[in-house]
Amino acid sequence: MRFAQRFFGQIVAGMTVLLVLTVILGVGYPAAVWAVSRLGAHSAEGSPLTDAQGCVVGSSLIGVDPQVEPGRPDPYFHLRTTGSVAEGDAFAPGDPSAALPTNQGPSSELLASFVEQRRESIAEREGVNPSDVPVDAVTGSGSGIDPHISPEYAAIQVARVASVNEIPVADVEALVSEYTHGRQYGVLGEAAVSVPELNVALGLTAPSCSTE
Repeated sequence: MRFAQRFFGQIVAGMTVLLVLTVILGVGYPAAVWAVSRLGAHSAEGSPLTDAQGCVVGSSLIGVDPQVEPGRPDPYFHLRTTGSVAEGDAFAPGDPSAALPTNQGPSSELLASFVEQRRESIAEREGVNPSDVPVDAVTGSGSGIDPHISPEYAAIQVARVASVNEIPVADVEALVSEYTHGRQYGVLGEAAVSVPELNVALGLTAPSCSTE
């Protein structure tokens, strides 16, 4: 009889511990993590950007270069290059899946040729001297989908964007300043311009969207 009582007592104790831990670790902890992930400006929802119609255009964390049909005026700011050395192409389309970093070193003649191609092309697009094209414009980031560019790269694009959009240069410069983020915590990195946010402010819209 005493053995049976101990046996069933252990079963009850074990089931109680199982139930309590299930509630804490299976319900309480996941719920707490979910709630914390939704706090603040950069939540776990992917930091989506929406256009004037409320359609999701993209994410402020992922840089996707806007594509313009050949022959049409280019009204947007551009990101860092996403050229694929592996494919032998100095410029890759504005698609995150094509944004692969290169393993070419500083002594690579192929990479050097790509840099020169990009410098000449960007200088022609922006109507500036090739020597005015900053380094980040002709070299890709480690992730390949960096949404930021340097203030210097944004500056050489201002005149074109203002002209195509028929906006005063001062207004475009003000937008660039608004979407320029300083150093993280005031000491890490350098000032950077958020291109996705800037292009949405200029009127970039989603190709298709239903707000219903």
